[in-house]
Amino acid sequence: PVLESCAGTICPSHDYHDAPEFGHWSHAGIDYTLELGLFRGTSDTEFSPNVAMTRAMLVTVLYRMNGSPSVAGMTMPFQDVPGDAWYTDAVTWAYNCGVVSGMSPTTFAPMVSITREQMMTMFYGYAVYMDYNTMAVADLSAFPDGGDVSSWAEAEMGWAVANTLISGAKESDGVYLRPQGTATRAEAAAILHRF
Repeated sequence: PVLESCAGTICPSHDYHDAPEFGHWSHAGIDYTLELGLFRGTSDTEFSPNVAMTRAMLVTVLYRMNGSPSVAGMTMPFQDVPGDAWYTDAVTWAYNCGVVSGMSPTTFAPMVSITREQMMTMFYGYAVYMDYNTMAVADLSAFPDGGDVSSWAEAEMGWAVANTLISGAKESDGVYLRPQGTATRAEAAAILHRF
């Protein structure tokens, strides 16, 4: 069973010296993703929780969530995805399943840091692929920067808020979505745990 709390060395994140301590908002999510094999460390001793999540990283996590199925016979149009990279099968699978689209018809931008709205769009695509209920959509106008969400991500961000995948960042003058802000590995792990 996935651990909800840790004690001593049984924590999956114990081997990573930079992983947040038990009680930190991201700790349970990091342990969850490590235990299920969805995330790996950036080295044998580092998790890199504050490093930006790339588009390739998130697609690979979604691919692992689906059991890393064979992509034999599948093709994809992205010229910036090499045929033998660690993320190639994940991008191929995600494109063919409708989970992701590219930054353009021929580019995926695998090493670009993923924005919060791009991340929610990929989660939404995965939810649709898995036939999860995606009907609930929150009104983004409650957030001071709700109008900053790109038109192509409005429904997806509304779905993420309605399903408490994201709740926004608290600041002195309100709670902000930061749709174009980059997502860290710790944030992605926490969202995966909620998902």
